[in-house]
Amino acid sequence: MREGRRLRPVPAKVVKRVRRGALGVVDYTLAKRALLREWRRGVLSRLEICDAHPELLRAARYLGADASRPCPVCDHHELRLLAYVYADGLRRDNGRAFEVQEGLALAAQQRGGACYIVEVCTYCNWNHLSEAFMARSAV
Repeated sequence: MREGRRLRPVPAKVVKRVRRGALGVVDYTLAKRALLREWRRGVLSRLEICDAHPELLRAARYLGADASRPCPVCDHHELRLLAYVYADGLRRDNGRAFEVQEGLALAAQQRGGACYIVEVCTYCNWNHLSEAFMARSAV
């Protein structure tokens, strides 16, 4: 990307198509289930799994989208989803938190872009990597 060139917004319907076609999806549901199973068995304490960094909590509060399900730890409806995007072409925005749709669109526009979706509970501080999207090619 050349200096001064602005990223163009991608319509939501294009993001859905791009999400399937150009982004490789890695789902971390099995890792989450294993972690929660160890917590329920008493192998891990709640403090060990509910350890969100204050900056992650702040980003979740202001940028995160409401999840359609409650928190798996505290069962409150404070679970939020947000995206972190990494790509060489993003320069200052590399590694920054974004709203989920915006993050997916940015990752899809960058060759080798990656978008990580994180779920964060702003009530109990639970956080877990939910999905990762790896752009195979730029749109």
